[in-house]
Amino acid sequence: MELTVHIPDDLALRMETSGADLSRRALESLAVEEFRSGRISKAELRRLLGFATRYQLDGFLKSHGIGEDYTMADFEQDRDALKQLGY
Repeated sequence: MELTVHIPDDLALRMETSGADLSRRALESLAVEEFRSGRISKAELRRLLGFATRYQLDGFLKSHGIGEDYTMADFEQDRDALKQLGY
């Protein structure tokens, strides 16, 4: 699907002064919102943004303030699982 958004020229010029591609910024903003709301998965986000690796996606998420919600309880559960496996 192709989506067209109309932005008045004077606003578009101001918004593009950062040097970043305005179309890409719009796509990334939409993608981040969809991911944060839970409507798309990490794999879908990666595909939508065209990242070749998970590492690229992780960097993107970090740059947008989206971190893993890895808690101490998660750590302990992983540690227990590793112990059961003999590690």
